Amino acid sequence: MGRFLDMDSPLMRVLNRVGDLMILNFIMIICCIPVITAGAAFTGLHYVLLKIVRDREGYLVRGFFKSFVQNFRQATIQWLLMLLVIAVYVGDILIFNYSGMVFPKPVIVAVLAVAIILLMAAIYVFPLQARFENPIKNTLKNALILSLVNLPKTILMLVLYALPLVLCYFSGYAFLFVILFGISAPAYGAAWLYSGVFKKLEPETEEIADDMSFSLQLDEGNEEADG
Repeated sequence: MGRFLDMDSPLMRVLNRVGDLMILNFIMIICCIPVITAGAAFTGLHYVLLKIVRDREGYLVRGFFKSFVQNFRQATIQWLLMLLVIAVYVGDILIFNYSGMVFPKPVIVAVLAVAIILLMAAIYVFPLQARFENPIKNTLKNALILSLVNLPKTILMLVLYALPLVLCYFSGYAFLFVILFGISAPAYGAAWLYSGVFKKLEPETEEIADDMSFSLQLDEGNEEADG
């Protein structure tokens, strides 16, 4: 029995990870309540999760809020741009459904295709912001490139993020799962997927001394070559 309760045992590592994800999910819910802070919160989440996936984890809450503060300006601008795009597409849906006009199917398909592409790019924005130092324009462009170049992983990440919503649709009991793990667990799975993608863009000899140094300059030329 002692071996199972040892801090290095597989059981305790799993329980510790479950506890970490619960804590991160709770922090995310609190930080997303003001809405405008959601971008910085997602950046902090991915910052911590990537360190966890790579076995470089440190202080969970402190690391989250260090990244939150450090990336607040850029992450907030990116988040506001996303909200603007969402508002435009909500308007499009209302027009398509309630304007009384008949739109050609190619137009509807084109709008839907662009929405899917933007959604795929969006799931890379905050991980990139957490991991690399770049101007906002480059981060958004890099997110689009990575989402298309790594399409199978991108689709799998979309499935992970959609899973809590699907579960809630089919069962009211799944709401408890969303409260406990609905944000952090899908992001944790996504971190396992994009960690390998990011490694192709990182110097092999990079040293990580502390939480604040977990960032680097992403060269666009190298990215396209690696992709």
